[in-house]
Amino acid sequence: MMKRYSIERDREFSENAQSGSIASSLINSEIVSMSEIKMPKFLAVESALQDSKLAVTPSELHGLLTGMISGGLSLDDQTWKPLIYDYTNDGMGWPDSAIQVGTQAFQSTIEELTSEKIALSLLIPDEKETLMNRADGLSEWVNHFISGLGLVGLKMDNASDSLKEALLDLEEIARLGIDEDDDLEEQEALFEQVMEHVRICVLTIHAELGQKVHNDASKTVH
Repeated sequence: MMKRYSIERDREFSENAQSGSIASSLINSEIVSMSEIKMPKFLAVESALQDSKLAVTPSELHGLLTGMISGGLSLDDQTWKPLIYDYTNDGMGWPDSAIQVGTQAFQSTIEELTSEKIALSLLIPDEKETLMNRADGLSEWVNHFISGLGLVGLKMDNASDSLKEALLDLEEIARLGIDEDDDLEEQEALFEQVMEHVRICVLTIHAELGQKVHNDASKTVH
């Protein structure tokens, strides 16, 4: 059975986050409409990756990208591409169709994580899919988010307690699964709760390690 994550626990956790206002807003479901963020559709990404013969799923790809961005990857260059190539394709470049959806996902994720609006997409199978498939997608996403942190050289020596707790929670969530013999309706409710906790953990890590985007006004001040 999927582990229960209490909303009260999430509230306590978010108070320690570097971006507490973001986390608490997520808990209160004040999430901006995803229509404002041009994240590619799951099926479009899946089709591009499969057509390109790449052994990576949309959930794995987006988890990797989000992990690298949250871990402090430079946002001003193309560093992410060789990292992705090495991890997914033995260092060989991707076909244009795959790199196009990858770039779109990368840029959309940067916008989400650095915007003043509260938004964090998880590129996993949608509600039309079975709960089992969605849970598998979330597990893939979280596992590869952690891998993405490693790709950019995450160091835990000076990490805050909040970051360490967030990472431990993600490692535990990555191992969660759905029990077909249990109450699926109850597990679906718990699954949605776990997804919210994943968002909080990611925002906590990004708030501490991720690079910040400065707008033009701030640049002129400096």
